[in-house]
Amino acid sequence: MDTDTASPFAMLGVPRLDPAKFRDPNITAKGEPRASVGMTRLDTLWFNTGTLCNLACKSCYIESSPRNDALVYISLAEVTAYLDEIALSALPTREIGLTGGEPFMNPDIIAILDLCLSRGFEVLVLSNAMRPMRRHETALLDLNARFGDRLTVRVSLDHYTQAVHEAERGANSWDKAISGLQWLAAHGFAIAVAGRHLAHESDAEARAGFAALFAHHGLAIDVDAPARFVMFPEMEAGADIAEISTGCWDILGKSPDAMMCATSRMVVKHKGTDRPTVAACTLLPYDPGFDMGATLAEASRAVSLNHPHCARFCVLGGASCS
Repeated sequence: MDTDTASPFAMLGVPRLDPAKFRDPNITAKGEPRASVGMTRLDTLWFNTGTLCNLACKSCYIESSPRNDALVYISLAEVTAYLDEIALSALPTREIGLTGGEPFMNPDIIAILDLCLSRGFEVLVLSNAMRPMRRHETALLDLNARFGDRLTVRVSLDHYTQAVHEAERGANSWDKAISGLQWLAAHGFAIAVAGRHLAHESDAEARAGFAALFAHHGLAIDVDAPARFVMFPEMEAGADIAEISTGCWDILGKSPDAMMCATSRMVVKHKGTDRPTVAACTLLPYDPGFDMGATLAEASRAVSLNHPHCARFCVLGGASCS
């Protein structure tokens, strides 16, 4: 892939982030009290299965690639320990999310899926639906036969056109992704798609484009159903964005309880460490300010919205990874 050219989703012409912003976890650059989000319940627990990926997308928020192992493969035993904590603490966790990197590159992925489904959770696994996933066709068919629509595979299609998708993900990535999506649909899997839109496209225009794409391929994916199609806002940390103070909730007509970190956490394992830790958010696995501790109990405290992603993706963008 040509890494010298910019991503088609790059936020061009946007002022750079004011260096005075997002420095103090309690106070904004304007001196106002920074907003925070308390945990209301642990509805979704994410596991980052490792940052290794078969692709090296140009604007991957987690910098996944065939060489980035900053987050190493999480093991079946490590996942089991957190599921045991959920059971022992009687947490109201409904869903387990698996993300990467490409989750199907993790050698324990099928065992992890089987464990989570056998424990009664709904499972959402994020994939590019390419060769790593296709290597597990027989095992996936078995899981689907036993657990049905409690397992959802959400496929990333960056755009409804091949040219833009491949400008972001690399040559020859489009046909493989479409083929994987069609395989899942043909075998009755619960499927979803995550997309994006270009700067000059409205949300409605992009949804119409994806709807036409799905119709062309005979895929029964409703672009207006949040559980089956999500359109993610941009997450360029270096672009300027307003900080969220406590007064913003009323101004924006939003509630902290609706934010992703009110109901979810993500388990990660950093390279060179002995055990996983819990991050406040799926989007911020590297920032030490969002490392919440080793256990789910430790990670249940409030999260200070001290990062551009908090403002752009969650509060102003209204998005959620679940």
